[in-house]
Amino acid sequence: MVFDAHRHLGMLPAHPFYGGPPVNPDTTARATVAQLLADLDAEGTERALVMPNYGVPDPGIAFAFNELCLEAAGRDDRIRCGLWVSPRPEDERRTAEALALAAESGVRALKLSFLLGGRPTDPACRPALDRVFATARLHGLVVHVHTSPGAASDIDEVGHLVEWYGDEVAIHLVHFGGGMSGHIKLAGSRFFDWIAAGKRVYTDLSWAIGFTPRWLAQEIDRRGIGHDRVLFASDEPWGDYAGERARLAAAAGDGELARLAFHDTFEKLYG
Repeated sequence: MVFDAHRHLGMLPAHPFYGGPPVNPDTTARATVAQLLADLDAEGTERALVMPNYGVPDPGIAFAFNELCLEAAGRDDRIRCGLWVSPRPEDERRTAEALALAAESGVRALKLSFLLGGRPTDPACRPALDRVFATARLHGLVVHVHTSPGAASDIDEVGHLVEWYGDEVAIHLVHFGGGMSGHIKLAGSRFFDWIAAGKRVYTDLSWAIGFTPRWLAQEIDRRGIGHDRVLFASDEPWGDYAGERARLAAAAGDGELARLAFHDTFEKLYG
């Protein structure tokens, strides 16, 4: 069985990324719950954590997809919902409305990304971050955080969230740092240091550079910790389900790490 700990729902408008013409690079984006369920059936995906699609510089679009993700979780027990929230002071009202849905059936995560603005060490963002993590603690939710190199959500910034909140709240670091610097910092020591310190930190390897899954698997085996902190994630429609599944399967093998990454750790966090 394969459980997918990170995929998106909702159709974004075309956008002129990087100064080019308006385009829709997320070619497998889905607008309806029925389309999402058809994808899960075709893949053979048994469970999925689904959160709003985002990527264009308008947080309002991502917030608007919260209801769609709630609908998906309410319609099929295979689906768990991640709600979009924002650290930006400008989004205070919309984040409050999202947090008010945290107790709804099927909600298992709160999704944070700094790619649309803000950063963890910006004092203006700290009140919203405190509210998000307090809500997660109250309802037993995971905070799902995007990591990416070269943006405000680099692992050095996002790492502060683990230090501040990781004792009491499970934090899922998406993309394992998001690039070369993040991969090396995390697999080289930081990820394991946090685990050893009792931080409730988890990750997935979607978008990870080629060497990273096998190196992380080797480090987990060598250190004897971290087996239960890695999840499979497709990041559809921005990732590639078949490719992500094959890469993680090749690195994890067919033993305990594979069982945990593809099934058991999802059940623990999001089941």
